Amino acid sequence: MKTISRRDFLRGAAASTAAFVMGGSMTALADDSTQEVSIWYYWETESHQVALDQVISDFNASQSDYVVTAEYVPYADFTKQLSIGAVASELPDMVIIDSPDHASYAEMGIFADLTEKFDLSNYYQGTIDSCTIDGILYGVPFGVNCLSLFYNVDMMEAAGCEVPTTWDELLEVVQALTTDSVNGLAFSSVQNEEGTFNFLPWLWSTGADTYDINSEGGIKALTYVQQLIETGVMSTECINWTQGDVMNQFISGNVAMMINGPWQIPTMQSEAPDLNWDVALIPMDSEYASCLGGENYAVISGGNEDGALAFLTYATADEQVKYLMDEFGYISADQTIAENQFDEDSKYNLFVEELEYAKARGPLADWPSVSDAISLAFNEVITGTATPEEAAAEAQATIDGIIG
Repeated sequence: MKTISRRDFLRGAAASTAAFVMGGSMTALADDSTQEVSIWYYWETESHQVALDQVISDFNASQSDYVVTAEYVPYADFTKQLSIGAVASELPDMVIIDSPDHASYAEMGIFADLTEKFDLSNYYQGTIDSCTIDGILYGVPFGVNCLSLFYNVDMMEAAGCEVPTTWDELLEVVQALTTDSVNGLAFSSVQNEEGTFNFLPWLWSTGADTYDINSEGGIKALTYVQQLIETGVMSTECINWTQGDVMNQFISGNVAMMINGPWQIPTMQSEAPDLNWDVALIPMDSEYASCLGGENYAVISGGNEDGALAFLTYATADEQVKYLMDEFGYISADQTIAENQFDEDSKYNLFVEELEYAKARGPLADWPSVSDAISLAFNEVITGTATPEEAAAEAQATIDGIIG
C-alpha cells in the first residue's frame, strides 16, 4: 500500500469524514490557529463509520482549537501502514485498533504513555490489561464485546430442546436440531484472528491456558470441535465463514445455533425483524468462558498529543460512549456504564453477564504469531489433516518457540 504524506493524508481524511457525516458538515474549518488531529481506524461497516464521524463532527463543533479528521485503513493493511509510517515519521495522531493487536503496536514504540492521563478504575480489568504493557497504559478502551450462544427459539421448541449449559448438553441439542437443510451449530473457524477469537472460549472452558494447547484441556477442546464436524452438526464450511457469514446463515434459517457477538444484533434486528431468537452463555466444559473483543484508542507519541487527548476526553464522556456503543452494538468498557446501559429486557444484558467470564487475548507483542498457530491447529482438525493430538503438538512447538 502506497505511503502517503501527512498533508495528503489529512486532505484525504477530511474528504472521507465529510462524505460519511450524515445530516451535517464540518462546522469547524481549520484556520491559522486551529490544529489538525488525524485518526486511523479499520471499521468497514458504514454505520460504524457514520457513528464515529458524528462524534467527530460534534467535537469539532464544540470547540475551535482542533479539527479532527478520520480515515479508513483496511484491517489487512493496518499493521503495514503503521510500520511504514513509524519508519517514515508519517503517522496519524491517534488510532483505533483491535485490542489483541495493542501490545504488538506498543512494542513499536509509537504510542504515548497515558498512565497519568486517564482514570480507568471503573473499566473492566480485561480491557485495561489489553492496553497495559509492563504497568504502563498505552491506550484507552473504546468499547468491548464478547461471544455468546445465539439460538433459534422456534427450532428449539419444535425439537423439544432446552437451552444447553454444558458441552454434553450442547452436543445433544445440536444433534436434535440438525436436519438435511439445517446445521445445528456454526461458529467462524477461518484461519486467522477471527477464527482464534471463536475457538478460545472452548480452550479456556477446559481450564487450559492460552499458551498451553498441547495439554489435556487443549486436546479436549480440539477433540470437541472434531466431534462437532464428524457428527455433522457443524459444517466444514465454517473454515470459510466470517462471523458475518455465520450470522447470515443463522438469519437465513440454515443454522439453528451460532457463536457470535452483540455487534450482530443491530443487523439482525434490521434484516430479520421477524426471526425469533435469543442468547445464552456459551455452554461449558469445566467453567464458563468467552473471549473479550473490542477496540482501543491509542495516541501516537510525538504527534498532536494534546489534540488527540482533547478528542479522547470528549469521546469517552458518558454521553458519547452511550451513543457509540448503541450504534456499534458494543458494551461500554466502563463497567459503571455497562451495568445500566440496556433496558431490563434487552438481549444485550446476557453479553454483560458473559463479560464476567471473558478473557483478553495476550497482551503479547507476538500475539499474531501465537494466534496463527492456534487457528492452524483447529483448521487442521476440522479438515481432517491432523488429529487433535497432532495439531496440538504442532501448535505447541510453534508457541513455545515464540514465547520462549
